[in-house]
Amino acid sequence: MMTDLAIYAGLFLTALAAATIVPMQSEAALVGLLLADFSPWLLVAVASVGNVLGSVINWLLGRGIEGFRNQSWFPASEAGLDRARRWYRQYGKWSLLLSWLPIFGDPLTVVAGVMREPFPVFLLLVAAAKIGRYLVLAATTLSVL
Repeated sequence: MMTDLAIYAGLFLTALAAATIVPMQSEAALVGLLLADFSPWLLVAVASVGNVLGSVINWLLGRGIEGFRNQSWFPASEAGLDRARRWYRQYGKWSLLLSWLPIFGDPLTVVAGVMREPFPVFLLLVAAAKIGRYLVLAATTLSVL
């Protein structure tokens, strides 16, 4: 039982980290555990909660990051920030449905924070995207078995 708890906790932490700037693949962990015959519903739930929580952390970082814009260590140029703002203004909140995409999705959740996307809207769209991705991945994996 303790081993199962550690496995689910590991999946949670992997999914949480994968939603931030840490280069991790929660999909590989999920597929591996699905193939090891763990509960698909519980795996999808744990991975989804971790991944959405990671995106919430990104959103919170975005909310506070502009206060550090003039620091030498700031990770984005003024031109890069302006480009991200213009892109988000053009595509808006619906672009958050792409938050599940590798590389592109994580910065998008930070930009949503910078752009002050209301938290309930952010949470609904990001959760739908990320839960949907894990459901499709689980269904695809299990249909191959």
